[in-house]
Amino acid sequence: MKVIIMGCGRVGARVAAEFDAEGHDVSVVDLQPDAFRLLPRDFHGRMVVGNGVYQEVQREAGGEGADIFMALANGDNRNAMAAQVAKHLLGVPRVVARIFDPERAEVYRELGVEAVNPTVVVSNLVRQAALDPARRS
Repeated sequence: MKVIIMGCGRVGARVAAEFDAEGHDVSVVDLQPDAFRLLPRDFHGRMVVGNGVYQEVQREAGGEGADIFMALANGDNRNAMAAQVAKHLLGVPRVVARIFDPERAEVYRELGVEAVNPTVVVSNLVRQAALDPARRS
């Protein structure tokens, strides 16, 4: 699969490394060249410096013909905009965006973007861990 990841923070770098290790064609986009230091030394993918909100930058990363685009930067607005560009202008069939605001996440789901909300995911995991009898000491 051809995968583009915008945002090379801890989450983006980890997801990129996992897809790369599985043999996928991976491109990572980030505003800061220093961000790529979080990728493993044996990373085989492309590293593109630029703003992934822009169609030209997504194209440079291989956006046309990509199977998956993931917007994993730190801001909801950037992630939402980049996801819309990938989905509606480049025609990427599977678009995932990290959206921190639960209400915004629902709106983007309605627009065809798979929105992952860390607040809801983590709160569900924490609650589950607290109530899981196997985890009690």
